[in-house]
Amino acid sequence: MKNTPHINQMAEISDICLLPGDPLRAEFIAREYLAESKCFNRIRGALGYTGKYKDVNISVFGTGMGMPSMGIYSYELINIFKAKCLIRIGSMGGYSDRLNVKDIVIALGASTNSAFASQYGLKGSYSAVADFDLVCTGVKVCKMKGIDPVVGSILTSDTFYSDSNDAENWKKMGILGVEMETAALYMTGARYGAKTLSFLTVSDHLYKTEELTAKQRETSFNEMIEAALETAVLAKTEGLVK
Repeated sequence: MKNTPHINQMAEISDICLLPGDPLRAEFIAREYLAESKCFNRIRGALGYTGKYKDVNISVFGTGMGMPSMGIYSYELINIFKAKCLIRIGSMGGYSDRLNVKDIVIALGASTNSAFASQYGLKGSYSAVADFDLVCTGVKVCKMKGIDPVVGSILTSDTFYSDSNDAENWKKMGILGVEMETAALYMTGARYGAKTLSFLTVSDHLYKTEELTAKQRETSFNEMIEAALETAVLAKTEGLVK
């Protein structure tokens, strides 16, 4: 096994991984949703657990914030630990008038202001998109659960506190909102042959005054977590993850 300073080399990791940004959310998911869960990683505070959800082995791993962090962990999960399906679960800020706080977004594509794609030596701009099968499965699961997800393109930004405000320009191009990890996940998955998807809950909105309280975040994120877990199970049982 190739050496990595970021994940315990003896870790037993499923071929299906849920990736919250917050390591404590990984701990919460393992405690509340996974049977027989065991912690496989504490290095750098990036908590990781493997357990069973409806008899399907699933790992959950906290990736931290930003594209570099997501790039490191998704690369190692795919190339070293042989993960085949990676589903991000996180929050986003809304831009689009279509969105309201607490809405669940399935990110079909992820534009970015990052130079992450420059490593691939491409003579143009790369379109980072989710796996189509996972998108369809995620929408199906949401509908079964009575959730009406918003499917579309988001922005993955390199900055949280920005010295410029270009949100209006992204909004004009149909971008639903902004977060900080998805484009790196989609590019890494495409490069190394893994299926990827992002479920996102709208926690605040740039053009609307409402935002989630701590209690509302807990409830709304649980809805997204359960949809992601059910998507992972359905993808496995229908043979999308082999």
